Amino acid sequence: MRAVDIILKKRDGGRLGPDEISFFIDGVTAGTVPDYQASALLMAILLRGMSDEETASLTAAMVDSGVRVDLSGIPGAKVDKHSTGGVGDKTSLVVAPMAAACGVIVPMTSGRGLGHTGGTLDKLESIPGFRVNLSLDEMKAALARTGCAMIGQTAELAPADKKLYALRDVSGTIESIPLITASILMY
Repeated sequence: MRAVDIILKKRDGGRLGPDEISFFIDGVTAGTVPDYQASALLMAILLRGMSDEETASLTAAMVDSGVRVDLSGIPGAKVDKHSTGGVGDKTSLVVAPMAAACGVIVPMTSGRGLGHTGGTLDKLESIPGFRVNLSLDEMKAALARTGCAMIGQTAELAPADKKLYALRDVSGTIESIPLITASILMY
């Protein structure tokens, strides 16, 4: 398989199979698919869309790009609050601690950038002393202690999403529903 053939297929309106999507996401994660080709596929996806099956395959490939975090050792129901960002998006800063105060566990992985307003991580880091670069063990400890933790993607946790999220911010592909869906559902 070649990345350029996958880009051309999507550009021309074709449906990508799970193997093609996995190949591409594995290449993005490993660095064998360069940013310019990843950006080209992101634009093709924005313009041509993805079927539900393609979106599910993209989500699965992104999940498989990193480790899965086992939170079974932390008692309580686990919930997530996620949004697509924007000027008025500061709700994570309020909703996550409120939900934790009500007794549910809120593990959140948030992003940076995505437009001129900045992402949740950018907003959190504007608080003096607030750290979002927690290790997975630190995240679990925070969840056990407070019921809530907000961290960013890492090389271990959601590495494909970290790379694609950054490229979406600079390639004009933020609003692609399949890309938003895969980014949110992988957590």
